[in-house]
Amino acid sequence: MFIGEMGCWLVALGFYLRKKYLYRKRNLAGYEPVGSTEESEPSHGVNAALKAPVDDKVRLSGSKVFLLALPACCDIAGTTLMNIGFLFVAASIYQMTRGALVLFVGVFSVIFLKRRLRVYQWAALAIVVAGVAVVGLAGALYQDPKKADVDEMLTATATATTDISLAVRTIIGVLLIAGAQIFTATQFVLEEFILEKYALEPLKVVGWEGVFGFVVTVVGMGVLHLLVGRTEAGRGGYFDATEGWRQVVEYPMVAKTSIWIMVSIGYVSPPSRKKTMK
Repeated sequence: MFIGEMGCWLVALGFYLRKKYLYRKRNLAGYEPVGSTEESEPSHGVNAALKAPVDDKVRLSGSKVFLLALPACCDIAGTTLMNIGFLFVAASIYQMTRGALVLFVGVFSVIFLKRRLRVYQWAALAIVVAGVAVVGLAGALYQDPKKADVDEMLTATATATTDISLAVRTIIGVLLIAGAQIFTATQFVLEEFILEKYALEPLKVVGWEGVFGFVVTVVGMGVLHLLVGRTEAGRGGYFDATEGWRQVVEYPMVAKTSIWIMVSIGYVSPPSRKKTMK
């Protein structure tokens, strides 16, 4: 995910080189444009993502850039919890439970960003929460046959889950996924809070979050591998980086899907940075 976000720097570099080339070409031809390059180009698509808002905001540069490490860390925590919860529930329940995000974003926007939600917006949030609760209850009471087969396989291979029923595991998964939305909502609110005070191109915001998230993830993986993964109890577990690398190398589908996830995240990241609920 973070490697895909860092890929936004390649796009930013490409447009920077293109801008320098056009500027040099115009100078050699003796041509002086009436307006600036930014004003002469349309403000949409990637061009808009490469422009900071024109207002009296302070430029986000220097040590202030490290503020973007906060939403990046929230992104790590939220994504990790969601992936752990995904191990316990079916894909349909996973996707529906993620709908709890709008509730936390709405509440945090009111508390921290001083937004005001109308009555119909609160009613919509209540309906979403009720829907998430129904989905979680349905998942606990009625097991997906395909998911049940996977659970039986996991139960046969992992002794740690033999004492936990399918219903309890589903409830745990739903709670983990719903709890992960707290971190994701915090990420969105932090991003808006930061960008309300500081100006930075959206594409670079995504790129910096990718850099900080990648560094924190790599450092965390290394520390957990040294402390847990290489021990006798942790060998072959979640924190064994060597085992993870072996799975990527020996199973081409894992490597292929990882690459496509990087590409898709890098492609959709700039447009997806939208304002939170108002």
